Amino acid sequence: MPPAPITPPSTQDGETTRVAAVAATPELTAALNDLRGKLAVYLEPAEVDRIEAAYHFGAAAHDGQFRSSGEPYISHPLAVASTLSDWRLDAQALMAALLHDVMEDTAISKQEIAERFGKPTAELVDAVSKIGRLEGQSYEEAQAENFRKMLLAMARDVRVILIKLADRLHNIQTLGTFRPDKRRRVARETLDIYAPIANRLGLNTLSRDLQELSFQNAQPMRYRVLEKALRNARGNRREGVSRITETLRRQLPLMGIEAEVMGREKHIYSIYRKMREKHLTFSQVFDIYGFRILVKDQPSCYLALGALHSIYKPVPGKFKDYIAIPKANGYQSLHTTLIGPYGTPVEIQIRTHEMHHIAESGVASHWLYKDEQTLGEFQQKTHKWLQSLLELQSTSGTSSEFLEHVKVDLFPGEVFVFTPQGKIIGLPRGATAVDFAYAVHTDIGNRCVACRINGEPKPLRTELRNGDQVEIICAAHANPNPGWLSYVKSSRARSQIRHFLKSRQSDESADLGAHLLAQSLQGFGLGLEAIDEATWERFMRGSGTQSKKDVLTDIGLGKRLPAIVARRLASEHESAAGMDELPAEKRKPLGPIIIHGGEGVVVQLAKCCRPLPGDPIIGIVRKGQGLTVHTSDCRSIGHARHESDNWIEVEWDPASSGSYETSVRIVAENRRGALARMTAAIAAADSDILNLQIDADPDVCTTLQFTLLVNSRVHLARIMRSLRHLPEVVRISRTRD
Repeated sequence: MPPAPITPPSTQDGETTRVAAVAATPELTAALNDLRGKLAVYLEPAEVDRIEAAYHFGAAAHDGQFRSSGEPYISHPLAVASTLSDWRLDAQALMAALLHDVMEDTAISKQEIAERFGKPTAELVDAVSKIGRLEGQSYEEAQAENFRKMLLAMARDVRVILIKLADRLHNIQTLGTFRPDKRRRVARETLDIYAPIANRLGLNTLSRDLQELSFQNAQPMRYRVLEKALRNARGNRREGVSRITETLRRQLPLMGIEAEVMGREKHIYSIYRKMREKHLTFSQVFDIYGFRILVKDQPSCYLALGALHSIYKPVPGKFKDYIAIPKANGYQSLHTTLIGPYGTPVEIQIRTHEMHHIAESGVASHWLYKDEQTLGEFQQKTHKWLQSLLELQSTSGTSSEFLEHVKVDLFPGEVFVFTPQGKIIGLPRGATAVDFAYAVHTDIGNRCVACRINGEPKPLRTELRNGDQVEIICAAHANPNPGWLSYVKSSRARSQIRHFLKSRQSDESADLGAHLLAQSLQGFGLGLEAIDEATWERFMRGSGTQSKKDVLTDIGLGKRLPAIVARRLASEHESAAGMDELPAEKRKPLGPIIIHGGEGVVVQLAKCCRPLPGDPIIGIVRKGQGLTVHTSDCRSIGHARHESDNWIEVEWDPASSGSYETSVRIVAENRRGALARMTAAIAAADSDILNLQIDADPDVCTTLQFTLLVNSRVHLARIMRSLRHLPEVVRISRTRD
């Protein structure tokens, strides 16, 4: 939490005096001694002394600063360092924890920290320091930029996020003195970002603590109601918990299984989330208590599972094997739900002691337990996810977009599917074949056109289920479809599709802009190639753009008028050459832009009139939309005719090819087999039916609205001629939206 403004220390003597004053408080002395005791267990004395020196340096820097509770501000960094010492982090991380706010809240520089405590410590402090909010930037934009900085630093050094998570834990533990609106905002932020990151890194204990404290601050009334209900339920269910615990402790050794049995109570936030997601009342949540069984090795996990199923009956469909297929964060356990002695479901987790260490400590177990064989696979998964953040960064535009992608990645659910070679791919719940294709490789995703799921052809938007085998069919010239963004679930797929479309749009916009500018320059007797680099440089300096491509892209997207850019370029060119401006009567007429029909995302055919090759057409350039082509008689553009600067002369390419949507309205008599004859006539004319709407009146006639794929106006005329010859057709016409 930001402290009150202060005047930072400026002299070495003053620093020593202030440190003595701050360090003399009994609470700080006790906390510092407690930290020294924890550090002495696993660090060398020299390292402990350096950490204490960092404490005194931070105390001097924060002298005069107080938290909203009235405590000296240094108590906060000291609490953060204490949490990190529980995870047994190294001396650099602990020094950074004690100094993590000095760059942000005092006059201490990164260079000064590097000189006193080393460059690695200074880098960690810099990574967890917030970026100053820019003028005109909203709070949400500033927060997104800070998260982006933090997550990218985390990808390079995981200690950054461990310091930040410990910082957030202490902040949310001490939220009680803040205004309710600020408490809710910090709690919401913690639930949305920090708790999911802790979970993604396998720090399950920390994640649960953050969730519980966030829920308590965000919705205090609901928390108190559930807390009271849980207290009342303990007495009623204590006998059942004791009976199950005693039964398991007695029966498992008789079956030759050495096991440690622990009963546990679900956290309040976990109960609340289950009630909300499954629309249950508190009395309907039976599995408030769960059990954890720890065994010596992996084979014993499956033996214990068999023993449990012989003691109590399992609930069908409630078994999950996270040992064979671990979660994305490295979590491993067997989960089963049994029917307990009073007919209530009981949730049980079975795992080894090593799995338990990783489940509770996650990435921090790298420092807590040095068994590289056990931690190797988990560390690889963590590293892979951290590297994926760098990939998301490279394909995301704004900080808000990057944060959106990360949030998608932090709430994945679990669906495990197989490649044809038998490799397991983990995807978010609700993922489709397109998500799978991008999970395999970006090029596979960009080129996919169809898929087979369990050997059967399926649409690309098909949702995948656990155990599906997916085969992706690619085409060399295929490209991502913007429509995929409406149903993909994974952050990787979403960011790669957006990145491709933005790149493609930029290239197409630049090509269109070059075409429009070349036409405008013809009026000044110049070709685009006649504008030299020096002229472009002068133009860009005056317009504040970075590159020639940016100018052309802006023209293609309608953000700049080509006539105005052409006039300025021509003026720069003529003044540099000592020429007079070409008289208007001698300027060359502008030729039309040729429309091929497959230009892509920048040149679009209007949905209102659905122009076809052969129709008289006109183009309009609108800001941010590129060039839209309408038929000359389109009624929807009548009101915009006065925007003469935006209208562009366009013509169809005589050799244009492709398929175009159009609509035909038919009024037909109600006769048996009429629809079959119409569809047969359309098929015979080499057209596909995309959609059919029928407005039937059994007493008179039926109106049918066909959406067809045709290749030109002539093709459409041939189809309509075939339909008009059918005896039941009363009237036929081409329709516009």
